[in-house]
Amino acid sequence: MILFSIPSPAAEQTSWPTWRGASGAGVAAGAQPPTTWSETQNVRWKAKVPGYGFSTPIVWQDRIYLLTAIETDQMGAFVPEAEPAPSGPPPGGDRKGKGGKGGKGGGGPGGPRPTKFHEFAVVALDRATGAVVWQKTARREVPHEGHHPTNSFASQSPVTDGERLFVSFGSRGLYCYDLAGNLVWGKPLGVMKSRNGFGEGASPALAGNLLIVPWDHQEQSFIVALDKKTGAEVWRKNRDEVSTWTTPLIVEVGGRLQAVLTASKRTRSYDTATGELIWEASGLTGNVIPTPVTGHGMVYVMSGFQGNSIQAIKLTARGDITDTDSIVWGTRKSAPYVASPVLSGERLYMSKGTDAYLSCLNALTGEAYYQDQPLEGLRGLYASPVAANGLLYIAGRNGTVIVVKDATKYEVVATNKLDDPIDASPVIVGRELFLRGHEFLYCIAEK
Repeated sequence: MILFSIPSPAAEQTSWPTWRGASGAGVAAGAQPPTTWSETQNVRWKAKVPGYGFSTPIVWQDRIYLLTAIETDQMGAFVPEAEPAPSGPPPGGDRKGKGGKGGKGGGGPGGPRPTKFHEFAVVALDRATGAVVWQKTARREVPHEGHHPTNSFASQSPVTDGERLFVSFGSRGLYCYDLAGNLVWGKPLGVMKSRNGFGEGASPALAGNLLIVPWDHQEQSFIVALDKKTGAEVWRKNRDEVSTWTTPLIVEVGGRLQAVLTASKRTRSYDTATGELIWEASGLTGNVIPTPVTGHGMVYVMSGFQGNSIQAIKLTARGDITDTDSIVWGTRKSAPYVASPVLSGERLYMSKGTDAYLSCLNALTGEAYYQDQPLEGLRGLYASPVAANGLLYIAGRNGTVIVVKDATKYEVVATNKLDDPIDASPVIVGRELFLRGHEFLYCIAEK
């Protein structure tokens, strides 16, 4: 399996280049982070994050990158962008340091339409200290719609190939920066109309020299491939889908890169070079959010809104495989709604809905080693778990992180509490654990 090119095998152990890590399965190879911490123990640094957003950070060598939305005091109305983003500093200029908190929605499923300008910003922090190295405003505008109270205007995560940083603010455009913060290109893809105004959240994925961008919403949905160096459109395929929030999984099968994209009507796999549809299958529920994981010659897809569905699908599938033996196993129990699964060896871990329950399945057969195990101390679960050093790190929405054994028997190793709520997923690199809360980014490491 190849998700994208990295300079050397060591890079996988020193960096976290996309929101589920270099493995794509939420596994931190070779990492040995702490198992215990608190606001006063094993916190190397704690940095105030400007604005507001649930974007899971990425790490490349000595830098951490994340996205945020900063609400300003300036009133205004939404004006759609008609032309590609400029090559120079975007409106609002570059900022460094602290900023105001972005709008949080509220007042209904999608929240009210904003009436103030927001700065959609990319932030680079120093990995050793948490200090802001650079901060760039990609776009400054009044959002066209609100979002669910538990979403944000900056929920997508960046991705890097080690030379460039690729970020998506969805309706606010896609942008490519070099790692020094210089804008290389920007491209608008239109205005997304999300279901019930719930907001946006799907991140782009790298596939060789292409950036694969999903665009499922309440109008014409599509998936598009952009040249990563120029932002030029290489191919686009319309999709018969409604709003989803899942990120494509890029996987190599027989020397051919595929982009697996789940959705309410069909899971589909595309040839990343041409956009050709390779296989498709129905069977998931609505409002699909979890990103698939792959291993053992299969891809594992799942959804847990208004029902549960988990499917293990052969990567060698072709055509419409609904109700065929290309679906190796499936279950209608205990699927996550928001969090993505973890595949560690032959163990497939997932939460249930948005509740603090954990299941561990045999990835080869679907047999449950344990199911719906209560995670005592956690209240709600949006962040995706991460595995490292024989352990599983599970972050709850109340700032509590439970560390359990990466094993077929449930065993709690430690329970740790921070003061900041957590919705972004944990990031683990080397001996460091990075946790982004609603206000702060923490570097957890033994001193």
